[in-house]
Amino acid sequence: MSNPALKAVPAAVQLGTLSSTHEMSSRTDAEVPVLLAQVYEIAPPTGRTRLLTQLMQPLGLLSLVAVAGGVFAKLRFRDAPGPLNLRIEDTLLIGAEEVRALAEHAQQVSVETVDALRLWLTQGPVLAGSAAALLLVQLLKRRSARRHGALPEPPEQC
Repeated sequence: MSNPALKAVPAAVQLGTLSSTHEMSSRTDAEVPVLLAQVYEIAPPTGRTRLLTQLMQPLGLLSLVAVAGGVFAKLRFRDAPGPLNLRIEDTLLIGAEEVRALAEHAQQVSVETVDALRLWLTQGPVLAGSAAALLLVQLLKRRSARRHGALPEPPEQC
């Protein structure tokens, strides 16, 4: 599946062929939303609803309106004022580009929300075999360790 939003990912990331641990640790937060979009594309429908729910949780209504043409706000308003209750059919309305935009916003509001997806990614057999999911788990693990002071910040790249 060819998606223009996902073409921004370096070839090594798309193919899952990173040459070293250093190369993996130098990935930026900007790649996490792109990888989440790739994972969304291969996730089963129930996994897609779980991913969307997790990413939507920290965002207020104004953020949801501003993201991806308001598609997420429409889903949220449908269940207002009750708890968010996404359906499998809802995933038919959402593509990888919308998930990337949602993940960018969610990451800005609550990086912990995005980092918490690591557990979910490692539990599903379909996702555990995905190169994008494996790389994403490593990125989230390293980012979490850096935030908690267990790893030094990677050097800035020019």
